[in-house]
Amino acid sequence: MYYKIKNIMIPSPKIVINTSEEFSKLSHAPITEAVIEIRVALESAWDDHKIELALKDKLPDYPIFSSQKQFKQEFQINISPDMPAKQTFSDLGLKGFRFQSEDKYHIAQFNKDAFIFSRLRPYDNWHLFVNEAFRLWQIYSALAKPFEVLRIGLRFINRISCPIEGFELDKYLRIVPQPPFGLDVPFTAFLHHDTVMIPDYPYNVNIIKTIQPSTKPNEEDLGLIIDIDVFTTKKLPIDCDILLGHLEEMRWLKNKVFFGNITENLREALK
Repeated sequence: MYYKIKNIMIPSPKIVINTSEEFSKLSHAPITEAVIEIRVALESAWDDHKIELALKDKLPDYPIFSSQKQFKQEFQINISPDMPAKQTFSDLGLKGFRFQSEDKYHIAQFNKDAFIFSRLRPYDNWHLFVNEAFRLWQIYSALAKPFEVLRIGLRFINRISCPIEGFELDKYLRIVPQPPFGLDVPFTAFLHHDTVMIPDYPYNVNIIKTIQPSTKPNEEDLGLIIDIDVFTTKKLPIDCDILLGHLEEMRWLKNKVFFGNITENLREALK
């Protein structure tokens, strides 16, 4: 694969995904939420009542239940000042079902177009996370009967607590924003969003880094957010081994992005 810059063909960097690579074990991992999303196309109609009853029967360990509806809101702005803008609101019906474990750490969403599994803080480990996701995915697959996977997403949202007093971003991130040349002024906010393509692999990665004020009153800390979303760029068959293989590669990419963004000092502090 080559990139073209000003009529010059430059070969893309060679990346080899090595799922056996070991990464630092973090006893203070800053993960606030880990998410696996599998978007699908169904081969038959979705029966709301039948699927709801079956899920409730098969998920006694997920007793917190709610149905999820979807809506569409549209605005129509008229050029003529004599005609007011129109607003329409449409009820699109049931989207799916949401189940949460009794301890509230696990959330499973069984939707007409996707299966979504989340683990909230404290995050245990990858194998527990992915095994529970695929136990529930197999239930979803048997009931919804998808014939094709349109997209897999693996998202990890990290929040690193930082003291406000003496806060310096370069103590935490390898690459930090710089003020405009010739204008040495401090930042009051920071938001950085990158999307990168992985050459020779069917993956893209969204990376968002930002600062979040404390969510609790009387606490003098900031939250450094590192939000990593790895997703596939091709359709896949309904095959657990194939899907798990892709998730292992996506996990490697997620780890590479996270450890490639933080400083060595922060890495040591999280161990």
